[in-house]
Amino acid sequence: MTDGRTTGTARAFELLEPLVQAATVRVHAPPGGYDTPGSHRTGPTWGSGFFIAPGWVLTCAHVVGEGGAAVRLTGREVGITFHSGRPRYGGPGAPGAVTGTVTGRVECVLPERLEERRPGRHALWDLPDLALIRVLAPVSHACVWLTDRSRPRFDEVAYFGCTEDLGTPEITGRTTRLRGTAGNGAAIRLADDDEIDPGMSGGPVVDLARGEVVGVVKARRHTGGGGLAVSVVQLRTLPMPARGQVGLYRRIMQAHDLHHYDQHLSDLDNRRTWTDVHGELPPQERDPYGGRGRLTPGERTTLCGLLAELPPPSSSEAVRALVEAVRGEEPDPQPPAPLSWRDGLGLLHDPPGGTGEAAAMLRYATDVSVAEYREPPTPGADEELWDWVRATAERLWRPLRRELGERHERGLAERERRRRASAGRAAGGPARRAGGLPPGASVLLEVWAHGWEHLYDWRVSVLAGLAHPGRLTPVDSGVRATVAALPERLRAPLAEAFRRCDTHVAAALLEVAVAPELFGLAVEDWVVAGGVPLGVQRPVVLRHPGGRGAAPGPGIGQGGQGIDPGGPDAPAGGPQAHPADHEAGRAAARWARVQAGPLQDERADCAGGRPRAPSAEWLSGLPDTTVPVHCRAADQEPTLGSLHAVRDAGYGVAVTRRPPPDPGVSCAPFHRGLREELADAGRAEVLPVRLQTLRGRAYGADPDAYWAAGAGLVWEDPARPLPDVEPLHGDL
Repeated sequence: MTDGRTTGTARAFELLEPLVQAATVRVHAPPGGYDTPGSHRTGPTWGSGFFIAPGWVLTCAHVVGEGGAAVRLTGREVGITFHSGRPRYGGPGAPGAVTGTVTGRVECVLPERLEERRPGRHALWDLPDLALIRVLAPVSHACVWLTDRSRPRFDEVAYFGCTEDLGTPEITGRTTRLRGTAGNGAAIRLADDDEIDPGMSGGPVVDLARGEVVGVVKARRHTGGGGLAVSVVQLRTLPMPARGQVGLYRRIMQAHDLHHYDQHLSDLDNRRTWTDVHGELPPQERDPYGGRGRLTPGERTTLCGLLAELPPPSSSEAVRALVEAVRGEEPDPQPPAPLSWRDGLGLLHDPPGGTGEAAAMLRYATDVSVAEYREPPTPGADEELWDWVRATAERLWRPLRRELGERHERGLAERERRRRASAGRAAGGPARRAGGLPPGASVLLEVWAHGWEHLYDWRVSVLAGLAHPGRLTPVDSGVRATVAALPERLRAPLAEAFRRCDTHVAAALLEVAVAPELFGLAVEDWVVAGGVPLGVQRPVVLRHPGGRGAAPGPGIGQGGQGIDPGGPDAPAGGPQAHPADHEAGRAAARWARVQAGPLQDERADCAGGRPRAPSAEWLSGLPDTTVPVHCRAADQEPTLGSLHAVRDAGYGVAVTRRPPPDPGVSCAPFHRGLREELADAGRAEVLPVRLQTLRGRAYGADPDAYWAAGAGLVWEDPARPLPDVEPLHGDL
C-alpha cells in the first residue's frame, strides 16, 4: 500500500485483495510436461491475466505475443499458472489454495488486425490490445467480478499482476488512482503513485469503491510510475457471431454472471464471495442515495444471474430501447454498444430526474421479463425474473409495486398482441416476403468531398428503423481523410455501428450516402472484421445525401454537361423549386411498383457500348418497374448527369458499376448478367440481398458471378428518409 490512502481505501483493498489474487494468473510458455502442481519450472513470465468466467482468461494481446512475432496469435498455446480453488481469507497461500499449471489456447485477439500487422519491439500495440484464452482442461478456480458500466469512475483503484520482487513469481497488488481516458475511451490512465513492474501487463485493475474490475494493465510509462490500462468494456468488441449463433461475448458474460450467482446461493462452505465483500465495502463518499435506493449486492448478483438465464437479446438496439423507456431519454451513445441484458443495467446507474437506481433497474427487469427473445426461454425463466422483481419491490414503496404490476400487465398484453399478429402473418402471408431487407436499424455512412482537395470528411451513424423514421444516432466522425485511408479510418466506427444494429437473424444494412460522383467508392470491398469484405457479409446500398442531392448545374462534372434544373425542361414557375419536389408523388408510385415487379432493365448511360446521356422526357416515359442501369464511371459524364436525372425522374432503384481497370473490356457481359438477375429476382425488394449473394459467389471464385464485380445498387427507400443535415467542416 502507498501512503496517503484513506481509511476506506485501505479497508477496501484489504477486503478485495484475496479475491483478486485468487483469480489472477501468470502467463508463460506452454508447460511442455512440467504441469505438476506446485512446479515453477515453466520458463520466464510473459505477463499476467485473470479469470473472467469458468475456463476463460483475459489478458493483453502483447502478452500472448511474447517471443512470437512470426507466429499467428489466435490458436497459439500458452501456459497458465493459477491458484486452484477459492482460498480462505489468508491469501493464495492459505490452506486449500493449490498452485497449478494448465495449457490454454488463444481464442481471439483484439483488434483482429494484430494478426496482420504488429508493432515493432518496445512499441505500444494497437488498442484495445486484448486476448482471450480458453483453458484446455476443466479446473477449479476463482473469477473476478467485471463492471457493467460503460465508463469508468475516476476513483482510487488497485492493480494486480505477477512480480518477482523476492526472486520467485507471485501475484501482488498496489493502489493508485484513475486520472483520465485515452484512445476514445478504450484505455484509462493510471496515476504515477507506484511503478508498474514488468510481468504485470494483463493483470486486473479494480475499482476499490465498488469492488469491480474495470481495466486490464497494458503499459507503464517510460519515465517511471503510472501507465495505461484497457477498459474491460472493450470485451464487447469481440467478433460478432454468425447468424443464428450466440456470440463469444454473450457466452462469456452469461457464464460470468451464473458463476457469481451460483457462488452467492451456495451453502457448501463459508468462504467469502465477491457478493459478500461488496456488502462489506466502506460506504461511497458523495453518494446521493446514501446507499438507499440502490439494489443490495445480493440483489444485484441475483438480478444478473436471472438475466443470464434468459436467452440473449435479439440485438443491441433492443437493449437500448428498453433502457430508453426506463430512463426517459436516449442512453449514452458512446461505444461500445450494449450487447447483453446485463449491459443494459450498466446504463441505469445514477438515472436522471432523481430516480433511484433500484427503481430504474426493477422497471428494466420488468420490461425484460416480457420482451421478445431471440429464442424461446427455458420454461419459467421469465416468470422467475418477474417473481423476483415483485418480491424485491416489497422493500421499496407501494406506488412502485403497483406501477411495476401495471407495467408487467401491459408488457404481457403487448407481447401477446405481437405473437397474434405474427401468427396471422404466417397464415395469410408474411408482411415482408422472404429475401427482403431486415426492418430494423441500419448503419449510415456519409462521406463528403473536402472542398476541391482530394480529401474527405465522414460520419458513421445508426439510422433507426420504421419505429423512429429519420432518427439518427451518431457513432463517430472524422475529417480530411484520403480515399486510400478511408477503409482503415472507418474500420472501428463501422464495426461499432454493426454491433449496434446486427441481430441474431440478419446482418444490418449498410447505407452509403455520398454524392453521385462518389458512387464508385469501393465500400463493399472494405474489410472491417473477420477478413471478409463488407459486401459479402451484409447488404450494401448507395444513397444520395439527405437534403444535398440537387441536380448539378453547369460546370459540375467533366465539360459542364450536367442537367440544369432551370433549363427548358423545368416546370412552370422557374428554378425556385427542385424537380424532385414535383415528382414526389410519382417517385412514391414508382417505388411501390418496382418493389412488386416484374422488373425490366434499361441502359441509361450507354447504347451498344457507346456512351449516351438520357433525356428527362425519355426517362419519364419508361414503365414504373424499370431499373435504370449504368455501366460507366460515376464521376464522369454522361454517367454523372444520368445519375442525377434518374433520381429527378423519381427512380428509387438504379444500378451503377465501377468499370474494370482495362478500358477495352466490353460491358455486354455485365448487362447480360444483370438482365438475367433482374428477371430471376422478379421484384426489387430482394435486390440488396441478391446482390450480396452475388458478391459472395464471386468471393468464393464462382466464374458465373464475376460479371457483378463493382456493381452497386442505388436504393432510395421513401420510408427511410435521410436527415437534412449539413456536412462536417474540417480544419480551415
